Amino acid sequence: MNRERETAPAAVRLDTWLWAARFFKTRSLAAQAIDGGKVEVNGARAKRAKMLKVGDGVRVRRGPFEFQLTVRALAERRGPPATAAALYEEDPVAKKERERHAEQLRIAPSARYEGKGRPTKKDRREIDRLT
Repeated sequence: MNRERETAPAAVRLDTWLWAARFFKTRSLAAQAIDGGKVEVNGARAKRAKMLKVGDGVRVRRGPFEFQLTVRALAERRGPPATAAALYEEDPVAKKERERHAEQLRIAPSARYEGKGRPTKKDRREIDRLT
């Protein structure tokens, strides 16, 4: 039986690491975010094939939220969420700011449907009767 060694790689592609760390559901979504400028490595915009090393700083913007991370471990395969959380360490100040922003969004009133929109057939007939 030929067994593969379970050794940690020295460097991993950025899109693969973001997928393995569970920031994106698929690697192609991670690649789209990187291409769209939503991911920075060590303060500079990165390409999807950028090789990450332990200790690199990564900034990820997803929707209204921003994650500032430090790479603690590398992985090429996606594992359970507990394993994924061990791959990085989040900046405590940025985490507190993100949680505060999430709370503000949760409390803020959202736009709700008020029943207005395209007139029904009955409404159109009444409009025609008036004109």
